[in-house]
Amino acid sequence: MKKFGILLLSFIIGSPVLQAQGPVDEDQLGAWYMYFYQKRFSDSQFGVQGDFQYRAWNLASDREQLLLRSGFTYRPKSEDILFTLGYAYIGTGAPGDSNENVSENRIYQEALIPQKVAGRFLFTHRFRYEQRFVNGQDFRTRFRYNVFLNVVLNKEALEKGAIYLALYNEIFINGEDEIGDGRSVELFDRNRIYLGMGYTLSNSSRVQLGWMKQTTANWSKGQLQFSLHQNF
Repeated sequence: MKKFGILLLSFIIGSPVLQAQGPVDEDQLGAWYMYFYQKRFSDSQFGVQGDFQYRAWNLASDREQLLLRSGFTYRPKSEDILFTLGYAYIGTGAPGDSNENVSENRIYQEALIPQKVAGRFLFTHRFRYEQRFVNGQDFRTRFRYNVFLNVVLNKEALEKGAIYLALYNEIFINGEDEIGDGRSVELFDRNRIYLGMGYTLSNSSRVQLGWMKQTTANWSKGQLQFSLHQNF
């Protein structure tokens, strides 16, 4: 188990970042503002979870995306795993002064699998499958895998007052390369690698600040990330 954790940590830190040119200003720092929530219904294996995000090409005013996502969750009694069936709306804007907006409706299924290594190394593996209805394109699908790692620095767990190091790496693979009208995309869609710090406000909420490098088939760009996480 310790060897497995070390291999995953090496993957997170050592994942390659490819440089690509495109219409996006790759030297401009962007920012994502995010709220994540999760609620388990009382005395039930069912619940809800989701996130609301505002993403900007710059620090605030040049909107990259508005993402609204929520789903129903199910946690089996015999396994430490959380399944989600959900829906998301995504509105994507072009960088700069353009008013262009591409709307997407998305259905997704995911599995979250936590793993604790050596006490303070808290891994979470997320497998997500998306069915995408993008305006002006054929029906698309996408596969995503994310490995998260939180390392608690001053406590034994993510309890009130805990300061923690947060890392993740997520890879996106398109299910199809043809998207309609003779257009095509690469099977590799994008990769995100992240490093941040978090603080646990209470046993049900925490805040996080970090930096993420997102690399697509056409461009690579740095983003600040500000997030609030709550369990009800």
